[in-house]
Amino acid sequence: MEDKTPLPLAFPSPTHFQRILHLATIIHTSLFSPLSLSLSHHLIPLFHSLLSPPSHTIYCNANIMVYFEGEKEQKDLIPGLPNEIAELCLLHVPYPYQALSRSVSSTWNRAITHPSFIFSKKTLSHPNLFVLAFHSKTGKHQWQALDPSSGRWFVLPQMPSPEDTRPSALACAALPRQGNLVVVNGTETLAYRAATNQWSAAAAGPCGRTLVAVQGVEGRIVVLGRDGTGVYDAESDTWRKGRALGRELERYEVVAVEGKIYVTEGWWWPFMFRPRGWVYEVERDTWREMGIGMREGWSGVGVAVGGRVFLIPEYGDSPVKVYDEKQDTWHVVGGGRFPREVIKRPFCATGLDDRIYVASCGLNVAIGSVNVVPNMDDEVKGSGGGVEVNVTWKVVEAPRAFREFSPCSCQVLYA
Repeated sequence: MEDKTPLPLAFPSPTHFQRILHLATIIHTSLFSPLSLSLSHHLIPLFHSLLSPPSHTIYCNANIMVYFEGEKEQKDLIPGLPNEIAELCLLHVPYPYQALSRSVSSTWNRAITHPSFIFSKKTLSHPNLFVLAFHSKTGKHQWQALDPSSGRWFVLPQMPSPEDTRPSALACAALPRQGNLVVVNGTETLAYRAATNQWSAAAAGPCGRTLVAVQGVEGRIVVLGRDGTGVYDAESDTWRKGRALGRELERYEVVAVEGKIYVTEGWWWPFMFRPRGWVYEVERDTWREMGIGMREGWSGVGVAVGGRVFLIPEYGDSPVKVYDEKQDTWHVVGGGRFPREVIKRPFCATGLDDRIYVASCGLNVAIGSVNVVPNMDDEVKGSGGGVEVNVTWKVVEAPRAFREFSPCSCQVLYA
């Protein structure tokens, strides 16, 4: 059997590595210059000044370097540089410029689209917020991506769907670790890959036009429809049918956490009826009624983070809450106050790792950092079940040019 253990590679010293990162920044900036098509040639003097031979190297096993077996005769990725260093530079080109750099040359295109390179890139990716935004004056919708670390926004390629498609007819979900975004419009399914910055058509869904919602659950996409449930595997591009809910909801709020999807109507005017709610367990393919405390306390936008369901009220100055499944009740979280003076309705929310992302009118974004610590005092805010939950907020304000946009959906992907 062939030994695929990565070979020991010579890595630059820490100081030299900083120079390489600086080189990646130069590539990042230069891709938008008029000379981008001859990028590898007009940067050669900079390569030599930045990459003078290091005094020592550090040897380690690493899987971020890409080797193309059987292609030893191919041209250098960057003339004058060892391919190992050139590959490292390309790996550090940030989203979405890496997809653009494919046009520099056929050699770069082969390197960047190689499966080993795409796998290695995942280890260097970080979360980006993807927002489907609706323009109040033109009526058009478009996807935009926010890099929270820099505050920069990027416009995605136009989604290949009819121009008259209503945003409310689109149901969106993400597979964050795979860098995939999925949009379902009835039976039509579209997939976006952050690695290539491209849309493509996927296998048609089984749920017909009566779509309710779509959620990403443990590496799969689950579509909830009034005439059935569908589970989509992005790797094999296949669907399987699941059990239908068998009931109709007047409106709905949907959150997925730990293999379960929570579906509820929530409270709605004139508050004459108590809200209904159900829970779908993906592995068991079963539906059950939601706990009374959960559905009656659900009065806002739900989001799942760290195996917990949080609730962000849409009206007034009510605090953010977290659900305690053992006690079937909601607790007010501790930490900072939710920034309602900037985050205006309508807004939508999503979560990943220990972060809550809320996109609002004008595409201002609030990012909440969730911290859970042991605490047996039930009088403390956010406590229950032996822990205290705190959320601290940071606001990323959007450019003024976005003030006519409103979010229809937001998802987080590693890109």
